[in-house]
Amino acid sequence: MKPEKKEKLIGEILVEREIITPHQLERALEVQQKEGGLIGEIIVRLGFATEEKIAQCLSFQYGFPYLPLENYEISEEVLKLVPVNVCQHYCLIPLDKIGNTLTVAICDPLNKEAIEDLEELTSLNIQVFVSTSSDIRKAIEKYYKQNE
Repeated sequence: MKPEKKEKLIGEILVEREIITPHQLERALEVQQKEGGLIGEIIVRLGFATEEKIAQCLSFQYGFPYLPLENYEISEEVLKLVPVNVCQHYCLIPLDKIGNTLTVAICDPLNKEAIEDLEELTSLNIQVFVSTSSDIRKAIEKYYKQNE
């Protein structure tokens, strides 16, 4: 799980790709300075871009693949590897297990604590995909509720 970090910041990528304007980026940075928080979440909250666009840019920026979860099926066996409270805490969901590797979708691919906790909890190597927080929350609701 060693992505290649790009030199550009997420805001620059969003402006370059014409997803947001330079003025919108300035506004979001002002809000971030006053209130704190992740710039991507602020841009979404301000209505300047969708979660999907932010996730796709994060995927590009850090080299993690983007995976929309809408049509993804997750087995009960895989869900049993990670408790629901861990999924909710880190905004992630396990997707698949192949050999000694667990594939997860997470909204913040740079959350080292989440990855380290998962490795310790499962004794597996973790492969990361980027997804939106709302996709992950919907999947947690769908899969963990039906398996209670």
